[in-house]
Amino acid sequence: MAADKTVFIISVVLITIGIIFSLSLTSYASIQIYHDQLHFFIRQLIIGVLSIFLIWAISQLDPDRYFLPLGFFLFFVFLFLMTIMPFLPASIVTEIGGAKRWISLKVFSLAPVEFFKVGFIVFLAWSFSRKIDHSHKSLSEEFKVFFPYIMVFGVVTYLIAIMQNDIGQVIVLGVTLMVMGSMAGTSTRFFMLAMVAVFILVVSAIVGSEHRVTRVLSWWSNTQNFVLSFLPDSLADKLRVSDTIEPYQVSNAYNAIQNGGLFGTGLGNGTIKLGFLSEVHTDFILAGIAEEIGVLGLIGIILLFFILIFRLLKIANRSDNRIYSLFSLGVALMFATTFFINSFGVTGITPVKGLAVPLLSYGGSSLLAHSIAIGMVLMISKKVKY
Repeated sequence: MAADKTVFIISVVLITIGIIFSLSLTSYASIQIYHDQLHFFIRQLIIGVLSIFLIWAISQLDPDRYFLPLGFFLFFVFLFLMTIMPFLPASIVTEIGGAKRWISLKVFSLAPVEFFKVGFIVFLAWSFSRKIDHSHKSLSEEFKVFFPYIMVFGVVTYLIAIMQNDIGQVIVLGVTLMVMGSMAGTSTRFFMLAMVAVFILVVSAIVGSEHRVTRVLSWWSNTQNFVLSFLPDSLADKLRVSDTIEPYQVSNAYNAIQNGGLFGTGLGNGTIKLGFLSEVHTDFILAGIAEEIGVLGLIGIILLFFILIFRLLKIANRSDNRIYSLFSLGVALMFATTFFINSFGVTGITPVKGLAVPLLSYGGSSLLAHSIAIGMVLMISKKVKY
């Protein structure tokens, strides 16, 4: 059977949109930094074309022969790279804000965590299919079965949240772990307890970092007036904070969306990219897109993501192979969680987490890794009966 054409077409469309906006949103920054208007565009164009080829090439492979070897390669190799990154010399690893997240190559910066996420989902799908089923178990029995995964996730949390100062990726992996475990066969009560444990872990990671506490307080200062208006004055006064740094990123994102209106200012005519928001082509690309093609254009892109996620879930639901089914579910969760965290951060609903929009944001590692994930699902889709 042929691979799912809808997933392939939507992925190509999203990558193409990302390439177009890598030119529209980065021309000012390219001139300011590199004195070359096309710097970011050319890099994204090359990676975008390579990503589309990767999706097609991987989709042509036989999943029964290549799926697990590719997945375990991503899991073990990039887990190893994340482990040794803190010990690599500064000439090899790019350090920003005290965190080492990228391995610097001559023409490309590699973010191991992006590829590790795909391998992690493969590992969970393979292991859950072997260790977890829907048979009735006591809570203690479920804990014994799930404990090794908790330990693995603890190591991953340390490598990503502590060593790389990137809690957003931990949230994505945590949600994926819990939901995949639930669908594999863990009970509802265990799922709820696990979610509470993950929540406590995330809160602990936030409290343990002054930078994260400042970011949360900055977000709260921007949303507190609306939330506290529903509470009694005595309680609202206790929860209100002052003397915090204004979240200029979200404020500028609001201005961009408002400036774009329904139909946008026109491709290339936005103003947020003129030094007001340095991450407009990466973390805040949705705001830049909304300004130039309007809210209606942004809604169209959101619909593409919803259709893509729905198709991934459909493949997961119709696959007879538990490993393939759980993996497709995990990829859908990764896309959905990342997209919602980014969009909620841009609109101020939640604190900004610094996650790229899958297939859309500028960034080679994110685009390549998500393309590999899509290619692997398409590989699986050839075994699915529609």
